[in-house]
Amino acid sequence: MEERDFFTETTEQRTHTLTCPKCGQSGEYKVTWVVRRKRPQLPRHADERDRAKFAKAQSYMVRRDDKLGCANIRCRKPFEITSLQSLAFLQD
Repeated sequence: MEERDFFTETTEQRTHTLTCPKCGQSGEYKVTWVVRRKRPQLPRHADERDRAKFAKAQSYMVRRDDKLGCANIRCRKPFEITSLQSLAFLQD
């Protein structure tokens, strides 16, 4: 059984305040995340190893965007998102 069988996967956009390293101006940016939430119960065709993995599984989200364009009209340069973690666990 694969890890995907334990989770439901959705895509969400969340707003974060980020600062452009080129011009130094901060702004609100929408960052795309892939959210994987743990299913309420284990699929039927699971064995003992799958039950142990499912018990340890936890909901989490992975950042999809690596670069954003600056919101400043004079700058507009792309920059990498370094201030946000690429993986975050969720509290259910």
